[in-house]
Amino acid sequence: MTTASNQWHVGLIGYGEVGKILAEDLRKDGVRVSAYDVKLADSRGDAMRSHAESIGVTLTASHAELAAQADFIVSAVTASQDVAVAEACAPAVKAGTWFLDFNSASPGAKQRAAALIDGAGGRYVEGAVMTSVPPYRIKVPLLLGGAGARELAPLLNDLGFAAKPVSDKLGVASATKMCRSIMIKGLEAMVIESFTTARAYGVEDAVLASLKETFPGIDWEKQGAYFFQRVIEHGRRRAEEVREVAETVRDIGLTPWSAQGTAERQAWVADLADDGLFGTRGTKEFARSLDWRTEADRIINKIKSKE
Repeated sequence: MTTASNQWHVGLIGYGEVGKILAEDLRKDGVRVSAYDVKLADSRGDAMRSHAESIGVTLTASHAELAAQADFIVSAVTASQDVAVAEACAPAVKAGTWFLDFNSASPGAKQRAAALIDGAGGRYVEGAVMTSVPPYRIKVPLLLGGAGARELAPLLNDLGFAAKPVSDKLGVASATKMCRSIMIKGLEAMVIESFTTARAYGVEDAVLASLKETFPGIDWEKQGAYFFQRVIEHGRRRAEEVREVAETVRDIGLTPWSAQGTAERQAWVADLADDGLFGTRGTKEFARSLDWRTEADRIINKIKSKE
């Protein structure tokens, strides 16, 4: 590809939280951006259409339409759709087009996706996002892996990313992400389970005091509110990611007991959120309580109502 990266036509697959953030930051620098999301097919896409229009993003009607236009494709979807997106884009991808897999998927899934894109003449690079995107936006720490990782990294950084190549071998970057997620997503699930149970028994202050003594560097009140907020809002996506984590663990012959439990707890909270327990999804008030006790009480009352 001979054009400078800031002259690329960037195609975003997935126009949720991450896709919108990337689109906003790219458009601020005048980069041409198109996007596609399966939700555009129904009323769930209304907010996406409004957002895209407000910042000058062109929406396409399919994966293939986007792939046929873009010089650089970013796949930013839920983990379960990782390979499916590569499969949908492959028949239309232009020769030499970069394909950045931004998804929290297992090394095995990334390798299957790479085979589809590379087999169609594209250039697949895996990406592992190493922390929450919103605070960092496009500059979120990003590990790259694959044969084209070292070549793509400076081109991405010219676009505003904070990308670092870590291996020419596919799977290294995603394994790093997956192993981190055992801890981070597991801690989220444990905090919700521990804090809600402590609240039900009336011992939350003693538990928090003990945690502060053991881990004095963590503000457990603030961290607890943040974890509740993120799982309520994004538990479905997190559950899918942790199921990919479980596959990563299983692939080395280890039974993923912790990862499996984390996925179930994340999905359970997502179910409650979808049922409206924490307010109306999409409103400013949804999952925005500054006190985790508010959300824990809702959970406790829901459980008691079933007794």
